[in-house]
Amino acid sequence: MKQSTVSERGVVLAPRGRDGAVAVSILSEARIEGVACTSLPDLMAALDEGAAFVVLTEEAIANADLKPLSAWLADQEEWSDLPFVLLTTRGGGLERNPAAARHLGTLGNVTFLERPFHPTTLVSLARSALRSRRRQYEARSRLLELRDSENRVRTLFDTMDEGFCVIRFIDGDHGPLSDYVHVQANAAYERHAGFANVVGQRVRDMVPDEADGWVELYRNVLLTGEPIRFERELVATERFLELAAFRVDAGSEHEVAVIFQDTTERKRAEMALRELNENLERRVEKAVAEREAAAAQLREAQKLETLGQLTGGVAHDVNNLLTPITGALDLLQRKYSNDDPKAARWIDGAQQSAERARLLVSRLLGFARRQALETRAVDIEELFGGMRDLIASSIGSPIGLKMLAAPELPPVLADPNQLELALLNLAVNARDAMPDGGSLTITADRVIVGPRHQLSLKAGAYIRISIVDTGSGMDEETLSRAVEPFYSTKGLGKGTGLGLSMVHGLAGQLGGAFHLTSAVGEGTRADLYLVVADADVIRASRPAHKLVQQMRPLRLLVVDDEDLVRAGTAEMLRDMGHTVLEASGGPQAMSYLETANELDAVVTDYLMPGMNGAQLSEKIHERRPNLPVLIVTGYAGGELEIGLPHLAKPFRQADLAAALDQLVNDGSNIIQLHPTR
Repeated sequence: MKQSTVSERGVVLAPRGRDGAVAVSILSEARIEGVACTSLPDLMAALDEGAAFVVLTEEAIANADLKPLSAWLADQEEWSDLPFVLLTTRGGGLERNPAAARHLGTLGNVTFLERPFHPTTLVSLARSALRSRRRQYEARSRLLELRDSENRVRTLFDTMDEGFCVIRFIDGDHGPLSDYVHVQANAAYERHAGFANVVGQRVRDMVPDEADGWVELYRNVLLTGEPIRFERELVATERFLELAAFRVDAGSEHEVAVIFQDTTERKRAEMALRELNENLERRVEKAVAEREAAAAQLREAQKLETLGQLTGGVAHDVNNLLTPITGALDLLQRKYSNDDPKAARWIDGAQQSAERARLLVSRLLGFARRQALETRAVDIEELFGGMRDLIASSIGSPIGLKMLAAPELPPVLADPNQLELALLNLAVNARDAMPDGGSLTITADRVIVGPRHQLSLKAGAYIRISIVDTGSGMDEETLSRAVEPFYSTKGLGKGTGLGLSMVHGLAGQLGGAFHLTSAVGEGTRADLYLVVADADVIRASRPAHKLVQQMRPLRLLVVDDEDLVRAGTAEMLRDMGHTVLEASGGPQAMSYLETANELDAVVTDYLMPGMNGAQLSEKIHERRPNLPVLIVTGYAGGELEIGLPHLAKPFRQADLAAALDQLVNDGSNIIQLHPTR
């Protein structure tokens, strides 16, 4: 089996012209190490030296002998699945490029990228491949640890003095589970039992006259799961054996492990068996548990990664839905609010609901990005007020909720989004501990911590947030493990076991602490200690409903593949007095540029099929370098790093007006605008 070398470099095979050097240069600018190869043998040599992923062109392997590469890939270790990025010329998938089927079968873990492409796309795929490879390296480390553990167990198995075997029950002539075969046996088996080469032999072939008794004993162990210890004569070899048997949890394999020894030297045998019973079974179970725990952690990590990607996609779609709603509400408010007070109240209520939806999407995006902490001074009383409705709806009406903050609390140093997520996690945990209802109290007060505090906090002032429930509580063992990652007492599929560990880690990152106290039947109290901030709270300004100062009428092109979003944006611009052309995508926008010579600016969505906003902007600037372009986006997997002005969805008419004014009147600066709320 090929022993893959841990490496984080990308290997490029693009022999045509300077393609290889250009690809390496693009990777280098993204701070990804790359090396170019000129031929398939060079690629094989580079793979032997170590690679995180491979970028290669279709023509480089179209007529090449891929047997060496296929053999190299087939010989990878079980943890390794080397990622490939294949640059094609006739389409990215099998439906557009049937020849790609051959490459898919050979390369396995391959992503197709159709040329021509934007360098950003290649960098994005390279980073994705590198992340995938890093996760494989993490799996490799876990497997090595498991193998070390297995080797220790194997050494013990082979060198122990007692006879040891694993038997597997099978159906025989006497009915279901009426016979068993030896699947494992150590060297001491022959010395104690008097039988050699027993692996693969059935008990009814070895001792036909005694088989019924042995089958009945061990089958009872298998069916009940209860281990036994007993003495029995093996008549066939005229030996008395002292034995212990226990079921091996091996799914549907129906296996029982048997430990035994010759009892001729009774005293020595009793001591050895006692020590073995105390230590061996625990070691075997620990090794199996370690393997299962590592596999469970890997599954949870993959599940969270998938959940983060799904959340980002949902947030993008919701922002697209909110954009025409907020725009239409703005237009209705301007038209009817002065003449119809009742309509103004209705519109204002709808705008508040849309704003709450926007905040919810913002929290979803924060989770999907799993971004680094952005700490600032946070007003706890204001945070409580903003979260009250969300927590109340999350825990349900059977649970009474009280949220109290001591008067005149100083601000805390925290990331408000992560702190909200932590409090929501604790509230949901409390809800799950009160299936029949109860009360949940969340308080905040100021405490002064002295030296040698029990939580190892530095001396000073802290804000303590306490979450107290009247639920079922936890025993000492559960409480001692409550903040361990992936530890959960909930049923399968009802929790990841990461909630409390996330809160514990967040408190540590913020320089505070997290402490749990609980007793069975008496509820649970969670205390979150946060450092008092030195700076003052920066208050968010109230929504700016007025448009910026009147601009000169502009001739604009709006590009978006979503009809409702495009129409809503265009209508807001027309309401400002601008002339607007609409395009449903990049190709139609480029067609308008051929005839619309008097355009002042282009407003385009980022995520569109075929050609995204950044690619469209590049094509526009090739033809009209001085034509400004504003990118609007709901979510693209993180903050856009395209060097272009952009505005986040959903936006109000005032936000769009401000962005357009800055774009047209200050086009020399790169701007990034988020709606003011």
